[in-house]
Amino acid sequence: MFDPTIYDNIKVVLEGAVYDLDLDGKIIITRREDLVDLSSMSRTYAIEFARKIDKPSKAEINLHVHLSDLAAEILENPTAKPGCTLTIKLFTKVKNPDLECKHIEEQLGLIWEHRPQITQLLSYKYGIFPVVYHNQITLSFGRKIDESHLDDFPHLIGYAADSLAWLDERGG
Repeated sequence: MFDPTIYDNIKVVLEGAVYDLDLDGKIIITRREDLVDLSSMSRTYAIEFARKIDKPSKAEINLHVHLSDLAAEILENPTAKPGCTLTIKLFTKVKNPDLECKHIEEQLGLIWEHRPQITQLLSYKYGIFPVVYHNQITLSFGRKIDESHLDDFPHLIGYAADSLAWLDERGG
């Protein structure tokens, strides 16, 4: 038997919190990944959800841990502060990036109380007209998390659901 790592504990709580919303009918889980990267010995867990199947926007919560954090925890390095990184990705579509992206950033800043760093990555399929841009919005928190942050997960998932609601209502 092994002691679960910070990553394992956070993953279980995060997954449970998202599945609770799915069971309540507030979201629908559309994809889940649990990956081990053997080249870097890192682990990543991602869970994607939407408000409803027919809604265009989706959210993905990513939990990642590097080998250095796993090793520091397992070897009980007293000087290290092991933890995981958590990012939220929102996926929507925009037709006029110059106007819509600025508005998206402002509104998400309000929903998330200006805490995470917000970046937007646009892409489109060449040769398809009219051009519709796929917007991947990444919310980064700029710090590691550990078990002391578990109580924040219901709020974090709630903010993600609120973000999806706003993106869907704006017609993304």
